[in-house]
Amino acid sequence: MKPDYDIVSRVYAAKEDAKAADELVREYLPFIKSETAKFLKRFPVEGQDDELGIAMFAFYEAAMAYSREKGAFLKLAAVAVRNRLIDYQRREQRHAKNLSLDQTVGGDGESRTVMEQLDTGHDEIAHCQMRKAAREEIEDFVCQLSEFDLKLTDIADNCPKQERTMAACRRVLAYARENPLYLEQLVSTRKLPVSPLSEGSGVDKKTLERHRKYLVALLLAFTNGFEIIRGHLCRMTPKKGGVN
Repeated sequence: MKPDYDIVSRVYAAKEDAKAADELVREYLPFIKSETAKFLKRFPVEGQDDELGIAMFAFYEAAMAYSREKGAFLKLAAVAVRNRLIDYQRREQRHAKNLSLDQTVGGDGESRTVMEQLDTGHDEIAHCQMRKAAREEIEDFVCQLSEFDLKLTDIADNCPKQERTMAACRRVLAYARENPLYLEQLVSTRKLPVSPLSEGSGVDKKTLERHRKYLVALLLAFTNGFEIIRGHLCRMTPKKGGVN
């Protein structure tokens, strides 16, 4: 593998040239396969494992979003690959539990898909599927929160009440997403990295400390495939006249 300073120059070149980006991904394919293998617990097979394609795209995305200030590129790329694969795995597990609308049914010689058979009950079935997916995601999220000694009621109680404070929390989230090592640090240490998040986002430490529980939940939702959970967290709106 080439020295890190050479990687950085290659990454910056890839930002400006699609051909250079393709060459970068190809050259670091062994690295991408290695990170994918860590996730799969086996070596990925080209043309068979979707995870490898997802990892390659995650590596490309990491290159497009990289800047020198963020630190070593390969460390950031490894985190990006892992998070993308986790997202994919969760989606696949969730979809596998739901009814396939492409499944054929009927024994009258005219087998049709479930989608083709559905009438006005289609919306109700889709609604039930969504509720089931949401319930499973919430159960998984509650389990992960418990590792931080947190409950959903703690998050609701700790949610910012003023728009300016909510905006500050969103700045912290935006900075953490741009610097995924802090998300990785949260998961590995079970602690919110208050100082670097405060310094990088420009949000006062006192605000982070005051809303630590909410921020832990918010950042945790963005480390994995909690699409439904993070949608609700991001849509939380402060009550008028509230206090921090």
